[in-house]
Amino acid sequence: MTPSILLAAALLLGNDPAPESPADLFDRANLVAWCIVPFDAAQRGPEERAAMLDRLGLRRLAYDWRAEHLPTFEEELQALDRHGIELTALWFPTTLDDTARFFLKTLAEHNLAPQLWVTGGGEPTTSPEDQSARVAAEADRIRPIAEAAAEVGCTVALYNHGGWFGDPENQIAVIEALGLPNVGIVYNLHHGHDHLDRFPTLLETMKPHLLALNLNGMDRDGEAKGRKIIVIGQGEEDARLLQVIRSSGWHGPIGVLDHVPEADAEQQLRANLDGLDRLLGASNPAP
Repeated sequence: MTPSILLAAALLLGNDPAPESPADLFDRANLVAWCIVPFDAAQRGPEERAAMLDRLGLRRLAYDWRAEHLPTFEEELQALDRHGIELTALWFPTTLDDTARFFLKTLAEHNLAPQLWVTGGGEPTTSPEDQSARVAAEADRIRPIAEAAAEVGCTVALYNHGGWFGDPENQIAVIEALGLPNVGIVYNLHHGHDHLDRFPTLLETMKPHLLALNLNGMDRDGEAKGRKIIVIGQGEEDARLLQVIRSSGWHGPIGVLDHVPEADAEQQLRANLDGLDRLLGASNPAP
């Protein structure tokens, strides 16, 4: 194992420090803004975006992008640095293409090592042989990304985005097939509507690999009802899910979303933060 991969392993383990008190998990300092770049109706630029996070008291960003944002990525990093905001994660290409290499080069130049969130898809497998072949193929796809990420000290988090790859058990099978220490999981509630009934068990299964968890307001069958993305606190399952997460003993970055292209990102983030505060206040009443 190369020194760079050992370094990445240390970073990966560093995402799971000694457990803090449950309330610390949802402190503003541990919250990560997610889906606020291409989904912002105000179409903020790098400086405006960093200033917005500053106003909201958010000190972490998971950066999503479209092709038109690549020319200002350097400016984005500079703005985050000026405002004291950490680049916690980066939406990453699904293969080690030119854009992926651009990100890795730029991160290395700035001495940054965020989580790289990588997604996939695919129809369900139809046989044990098909499953084994799919796991091997996905491991082959992820391996070059993970090895290149390790060279700059980054971890890779497999991102559930629906399909075969969106099943955490399949992601864990890919991680085990890879055998690399710098690969884990980022779990998104808004892509996990089908997982609600088994979420407590699923969280326990994911815990050894879980690098980040993104919140969302959640109704039972919410996606089928047109309520895939709703504000935290407006979902019928939200209080239960927060309690499951808090009592699990897991500690890592917690994402809050915009992900509503017709909404101003600041308003949407503030609504989610307010909803989260209300839920936490209800579960921790003052003496």
